[in-house]
Amino acid sequence: MKKRYLLLLLVLIIGFIVNSCKKTGQNPIETLFTGGTWQLASIEITQYTGNTQISDTTINDTCSQFFTFKTDNTCTYANFNCQTQPLATGNWSLTPNKLFLIADMVCDSTTTLHVKPFINAQIINLGLYSMVLSTGDIAPNYSLTKPRKIVKYGFIRQKLSGSN
Repeated sequence: MKKRYLLLLLVLIIGFIVNSCKKTGQNPIETLFTGGTWQLASIEITQYTGNTQISDTTINDTCSQFFTFKTDNTCTYANFNCQTQPLATGNWSLTPNKLFLIADMVCDSTTTLHVKPFINAQIINLGLYSMVLSTGDIAPNYSLTKPRKIVKYGFIRQKLSGSN
């Protein structure tokens, strides 16, 4: 009987020790974002009127565009829209439900100067080696008569130097 109480006490002590370890404060999604540099692999642009798809264009020749997230919640984007421009810098965060990325960096595009392409980007997929962000008219409530455009950016994680 004493052995059972001693074993129960030992299990409780081990449980307290394990649960009292300091937590890092970073969740798995943040760790995936900051685990390396993301290179743009494809862009898919879909045009709609209401919920009727009008056109779908996929661009795989995206030059060398790189999105980097840092653990201090800053980010950079190099070569947005394949234009030579200064490295775009800004801050990033996730919405409380971890479904949307908010990145306030300012880039230049071929049609508009000073755009914030990822100010409200829906995270479609995020894994160890791939990420898809959806931007544009992604609101769940939309007009059935107005045109809307959704842009999906597909990224792949770049291999860290020195790793296999």
